[in-house]
Order: sequence, then structure tokens, then C-alpha cells
Amino acid sequence: MNQMQLKFLARSENENFARNVVAAFALPLNPTLSELSDVKTAISEAVTNCIVHAYPADESGWITLECVTEGDTLHITVSDSGKGIADLEQALAPFYTSLPDEERSGMGFTIMQTFMSGFSVESEQGVGTTVKMSKKFGARTNGNAR
Repeated sequence: MNQMQLKFLARSENENFARNVVAAFALPLNPTLSELSDVKTAISEAVTNCIVHAYPADESGWITLECVTEGDTLHITVSDSGKGIADLEQALAPFYTSLPDEERSGMGFTIMQTFMSGFSVESEQGVGTTVKMSKKFGARTNGNAR
């Protein structure tokens, strides 16, 4: 087992940083390029959600990223202490966006669910949101890594 924790400002330039840190942390689990791409995409979506939705535009807040390796599985937690999600069930629906004027696709949570082996979200208004994901490496479904 290995673990790490990283805390960074909810700024768009940190999204790529978070992707690459998690990818580097996952390398000892010997992921395929496809599996690593899945993880990086899911991290991008989770971190971008924090940047775009958690904090008002005129405020800066923190994102905490935690990773734990356990056997052939990577467990990831991305959390913020922002405004939280008013209606989590609605937010989890494909194509739902709380910012339609900003041309958001509303597919972030759906992408995370699709690309990862495990996924859950907890949110409380005024407290923040926590996304938990896991990726089992080496899992094969119908001959495809995912």
C-alpha cells in the first residue's frame, strides 16, 4: 500500500498538474496506456468540477487530492470545501449543468462513472463536495481494458 495527499488552489492551471501527479503515482501499478488515460480523464473532470462549481468566481479555494494504492487498485478522493451541490441526484444526471450559459456539457460525473471501476459523490451545501473513485488495473471486459 502507498498513499499521498496533495492540496492546491482551485485554479484552471492546476488541472493538468493534478492529472500528471496521479498518473505518476499510479505507474507502479503497471497500468496500460488506456487505463492511465481513463484515470487522467476522470481526474480532469473531478478537478474541473471543483474549479468551476465549488467556489464563486471572485473567490479562491482549495482542492484536496488523495490517492491510495491497494493491490492492483488505485483509490482517489477529490474534495473541496466550496458551496456544495444543491440537488445531487439532478447533478448526477447526464447532460445536466448548473451553468448552461458557459457551454458546459454536463457529462463530468457520467465520464467519471464510465472510466473508473468505482465512483461515488457526497456533497453538503455550504460544506463542500467529495468525489471518490477507484480504478482496478488489469481488469479486462470483453477484451478491452477499462
